[in-house]
Amino acid sequence: MPDTASAQEQGLSWRRRGAFRPGDIVQLTDPRGRMHTITLEAGTVFHTHRGQLPHDDLIGLPEGSVVTSSNTTPYLALRPLLDDFVLSMPRGAQVIYPKDAARIVGLLNLGPGARVAEAGVGSGAMTCSLLRSVGDEGRLYSYERRPEFAEIAVANVTRWFGARPASWSLTIGDLAETLAETDLDAVILDMLAPWECVDAVARSLAPGGVFVGYLATTTQMSRLVETLRVSGEWTEPRAEETMMRTWHLEGLAVRPDHRMNGHTGFLVTSRRLAPGAVLPARRRRPAPGAYGEDYTGPGSGSTEAAED
Repeated sequence: MPDTASAQEQGLSWRRRGAFRPGDIVQLTDPRGRMHTITLEAGTVFHTHRGQLPHDDLIGLPEGSVVTSSNTTPYLALRPLLDDFVLSMPRGAQVIYPKDAARIVGLLNLGPGARVAEAGVGSGAMTCSLLRSVGDEGRLYSYERRPEFAEIAVANVTRWFGARPASWSLTIGDLAETLAETDLDAVILDMLAPWECVDAVARSLAPGGVFVGYLATTTQMSRLVETLRVSGEWTEPRAEETMMRTWHLEGLAVRPDHRMNGHTGFLVTSRRLAPGAVLPARRRRPAPGAYGEDYTGPGSGSTEAAED
């Protein structure tokens, strides 16, 4: 396993520019849009049903070059975006997809210097986004119950950054039992039963800190939301999901693609209240007709109700 090193010492691979060099991750795209992710190594050959492509043909070329395989198939060579890397990385567990990862980073309000915790790590996809967001000055505390998943995550994170970031600590264990950090800015949980960790997260988050739960089913979402409400230590939870649709662009034939990235998971967000604070009771407007057609009180749609 590569030694832990700072970005200044190693030059993180995702920040690299200029000519390709050994150790770089390169994304090769064929004429049909198929992507292949390789790590450059002198003397190595990339084999495909479209011919062979020596790595030495890429080393020294500027990013954005087009190279040709042994059977004359052209490939566009670029350093991959994190989105592309995540979709091609080896997996032990399902990853949080880029459309959700981007939203999670926004919901957590992350930036350079932030201190954040996550569980579980899975294959390390969300870990890469979190580490890039907090920067060298921040800190990410990751927790994973399964050692085999943690091993895959370490390999993926190290490959993406070029070295294991010094800002990252990974603990094999249950966050509910081992989370010792305090005054955290944010926490993201991607697990089967995140409600079991709510108390531990509350103890570790600073007042105003953000909690996000990533959930696969409505029953999980409901249970987490009710746990947050009952604890009395959180703002009113909010739930959402992200849909993404690409478009077909061919001259004047502009239309939505037939397939889209639909539901992948639910995001439940809440923030830590100050110690001893009591959340004001939420005022809900009743459904129309709930009190009869002649009702004109609050929630009826009358002017007085609107002003109230």
